[in-house]
Amino acid sequence: MRELECFLVLAEELHFGRTGARLYVSQSRVSQLVRALERRVGARLVERTSRRVRLTPLGTDFLAGLRPAYDALRGTIESTVAAARGIEGRLRIGFQGTADDRIMRAIDTFHTRHPGCATEIVEIPLHDPFGPVHRGEVDAAVVLLPVEEPGLVLGPVFSEQQQTLAVSVRHPFASRASIDAEDLADGPLVGVEGPAPEYWRYAQAPTSTPGGRPIPPGPGVRTLQEGLTLAAAGRGAMLLCRPTADYHGRRDITFVPVTGLPDSALGLVWHQDRETARTRAFSTAVTDVT
Repeated sequence: MRELECFLVLAEELHFGRTGARLYVSQSRVSQLVRALERRVGARLVERTSRRVRLTPLGTDFLAGLRPAYDALRGTIESTVAAARGIEGRLRIGFQGTADDRIMRAIDTFHTRHPGCATEIVEIPLHDPFGPVHRGEVDAAVVLLPVEEPGLVLGPVFSEQQQTLAVSVRHPFASRASIDAEDLADGPLVGVEGPAPEYWRYAQAPTSTPGGRPIPPGPGVRTLQEGLTLAAAGRGAMLLCRPTADYHGRRDITFVPVTGLPDSALGLVWHQDRETARTRAFSTAVTDVT
């Protein structure tokens, strides 16, 4: 198992020194483990020169077959240990914008089932929904869909809701009971800045209507409060899911339902390389209460 773990880390880092640092062993020990694995296989898996490290074609094929098998084995071991000891430790849960009642019910359910595991609730930036998960700052996060991130696992999807448009009370749409998606072409739409990926930013602030009419771009924001403030100031309108609109009601903004757009939805995500019994148990809790 140590040889396999070493090979998997080396395949990610492509550097013996960094691999050793991650595994808390020396660079020479990494070389020993790789050579031992290659002797078992009977062929070279890694090519190493003074300039770079890369996998051989056989090493690439071996990696493709090894990764899911190794993850499944590790998950089985962790699940068995958790069943024997109970799920303990700490689970860091990220959320965007609002930790609504569904999230809080899931956390309460998780606590009831696993009282030995503490939870830490962390707000993650609107403009960087996946970064904290990639960087290991949280163990799992509830984020707005879509999610098309390599390395991230999308768990339960929930809270599918009609989208609303946040506008100033002085905006022409403010007196409307609802608007059609084609009406979005009539004014600027507040967008989200990077590092959120482009496909995700487009979903939160599309650049054209379903019928193909261009939607004028408004200012970009990094936080939800920035977007609401700009909407209140008449600098643009902002698309929000219904629960967020309900939670952030304020006197200078009106939330107008929008027809003709896909519903917004939330999803629980975690990194495939850091999946644990805790994240799986919390995923089950989210599924059970939503």
